Amino acid sequence: MTTTVDLRYRLGVAARAVAAIGGGYLLAAVASTLLAVLLTLLLPLSRADAVTLATMLAFVIYPCAVLWVFATASAGRAWAGILGASALLGGLLWLTGSLA
Repeated sequence: MTTTVDLRYRLGVAARAVAAIGGGYLLAAVASTLLAVLLTLLLPLSRADAVTLATMLAFVIYPCAVLWVFATASAGRAWAGILGASALLGGLLWLTGSLA
């Protein structure tokens, strides 16, 4: 019985680690791209300045995503949150690309 519980715990931690590393990177990359596009459209910034500012903000988004993954109640909820947020931001990015 202890082996099953131990294996389930380890698989849960592994799933959260993959969600934190890969999913957090995905979320930070999509958010950074969307921020760069929005900063270019909304503020009087050059493209280089908008990309630099968006990249610096991605360095804040990534650790927040990692912390959130390990703070959720389950690994499934962590995956759903990361992928849902990435899909939402990706959809917004697609809309801004199709409008421009």
